Parts: sequence; structure tokens; C-alpha cells
Amino acid sequence: MSENGQDGGNVGESERQPIFLLPGIVTALIGLITAIHIAATLVLNQNGQLQLIYWFAFLPARIAASTQQLDLALPLIWTPFTHALLHAGWEHLIFNMAWLAIFGTPVARRYGAIPMLVIFFLTSAAGAAFFAVTDWNSGAYLVGASGGIAGLTGAGVRFMFQPVIVTQHPETGERIVLGRKLASLSEVMREPRARTFSLFWLILNAAVPLYPLFTGEVVQIAWQAHLGGFIAGFVLVGLFERAAIARQ
Repeated sequence: MSENGQDGGNVGESERQPIFLLPGIVTALIGLITAIHIAATLVLNQNGQLQLIYWFAFLPARIAASTQQLDLALPLIWTPFTHALLHAGWEHLIFNMAWLAIFGTPVARRYGAIPMLVIFFLTSAAGAAFFAVTDWNSGAYLVGASGGIAGLTGAGVRFMFQPVIVTQHPETGERIVLGRKLASLSEVMREPRARTFSLFWLILNAAVPLYPLFTGEVVQIAWQAHLGGFIAGFVLVGLFERAAIARQ
């Protein structure tokens, strides 16, 4: 909180400043995911944690198993979305929440709370779908917000690196900042920073399955969810652009 002095040295009414610079919806989502992890690790016993995974993590093996036992398919209705609210450990949680703060913030400020959440959960589901394609019968399960965060990253890369558009009011000549353009794929590839970031991000994640070939170590990273989420976010963000322009 800061206070502005008035003429004669009097202190005027204080101006309230936000404690957190994050949009409210980003703070709320981070708080919800963190609260779920605290409850899962400090409140639930081992059996409760297993039940949490069984009912809310995304298990691709359910898809094949449901052909023999229909009731196994029921969690497939919500687990493509709810897996994004669970995390495997504190390191996993902290890393993802930092990334969510970085890339959720510009998307929320440009499009608003509801569109940001829609992009987050739809791209989480897209990431789950990519994960299912490659881990159909492995028995592996998917938890973590990284697919949805990758979706927000894919959405953000389409405007974050674009130049700010400035014009003048036709009558007053006042300088007006219009914001940044939502770039097409070709425009993203023509912008050096956007191109470098996107290619580095995609290549880095696509190379994850090759890591064990050189080190012999198994990497517990859902690279498929990252790629699926990023591509989905890159495409889906265009659906919200017209409403954002109208609001501005």
C-alpha cells in the first residue's frame, strides 16, 4: 500500500495496491491446486491417496478395459480434466505453479478468467489424449497441470512476442496503445523470439523419450501431454480473440 502526498504536505487518501500482481483467477487456481496437494499429502493415508489416483488421475488403460467392464469407463468423463489438479510431489507442484503464474497471467489478462480456465482444462484434456495414444496399455497414469500449462504457453506464444500496436486518436491526436496482435503460425515463425521459443520448447519435449537411450535412466515426464497441450492451446486461443477485441 502506498500513500500520495497532497499540496501543503498533507497525506491524501491511500491508494490500495494489490499484494499479488497475478490475476485473481490465476491466484485462485494456484491456491486450489496447492490446497488439493496439501490435503492429499497431509490428510489422506496411503489407501486414500491410491483412491484419489484411481478416481481422479487419467489412466489410459481404462479405455481398453472398459470394453469388458463398462463401469470402468465412467471416470473417463472427468479424469481428462481432474488429473490437472493432482501432482506427484512438492517439486512437481512448485515447478508447475511457477510456470502457471508465468503463462497463465498474460492469457488471463488478455481474455479474462473464464476463457483462461477453458483453455487450461481443454488443453489438459488434449494433453491427456496425446498421452493415451502413446501409453494405451502401459498401466501408467497421468497427473499434473503441465498439459494445461503447456496449453496456456501455446496460447501466449501467439501474442506475447508480438510488437505493441500504437495509434493516434483521429481528433485529439492522443497516443493510444491497442495491444499486441494475435499472430498466425507464419507470423510466429517470422518473429525471431517467438520462433526460437516455440521451436526450442517443442524440440526439447519431443526429445524426452530419447533421453533413456543415452543415459539408461527412465524419465518421469509426460512429454506427450506437453506437446498435445501446447498445440491445442496454440489453435484454441483464436476462438476467444474476437471477444477480447470487443472488450478492449
